[in-house]
Amino acid sequence: MDDRSRVGVRRTYERIGDHFSKTREFAWPEVESFVDDADGAGTALDVGCGNGRHAELLADVADRVLGLDASRTLLCEAQDRIGPRVSLLQGDATRLPLRADSVDLAIYVATLHHLPTAADRRASLDELARVLRPDGRALVSAWSTAHDRFDAPADAETGFDTTVDWTLPGGETVPRFYHIYAPAEFERDVAASGLTRRSMELSSGNCYAVVEPERKVPY
Repeated sequence: MDDRSRVGVRRTYERIGDHFSKTREFAWPEVESFVDDADGAGTALDVGCGNGRHAELLADVADRVLGLDASRTLLCEAQDRIGPRVSLLQGDATRLPLRADSVDLAIYVATLHHLPTAADRRASLDELARVLRPDGRALVSAWSTAHDRFDAPADAETGFDTTVDWTLPGGETVPRFYHIYAPAEFERDVAASGLTRRSMELSSGNCYAVVEPERKVPY
């Protein structure tokens, strides 16, 4: 039985991390395009960095890169892959261990959908807004009902929770929790957070949004 909690998600990736990492060699083209469009950055952050494949891209454009993941197993894989180019942190996306206004450029891909409650997901978006500098920018993604593996109405307003099995060598299956976002729901969650959406697209069955922190109006 799957454990639908943040601790349960972390345990899942501790269990499958070694094998999972071997299947995640290359960066996503959407992330490559986002990083290529960056003019450079002082500090960059990869939330849910996994084996470091996207943090590696950030290291080419930023002076300092932080990679955060809940799984120590995946952080070890990232350390082996990218070595000292990136500072690695074990942590929780709903409570980022960073100062406010400290990040210029961020990637938060393929992680939001693993958080098990709506409150967790919204908290993580607010945390991303908190740590971004006023002129910072981030790319956020989540798996979508638009993916052809899901039989969901194209005009669905809300997504659904499910598990997707990971098959380890030897045939053992490990269920992984996902919240599959309806595009309208993804847009609402971003809008309800401390983030402002600059653009949004559906690509490869995922929702993508380029976001920046909501501008505060001085009193």
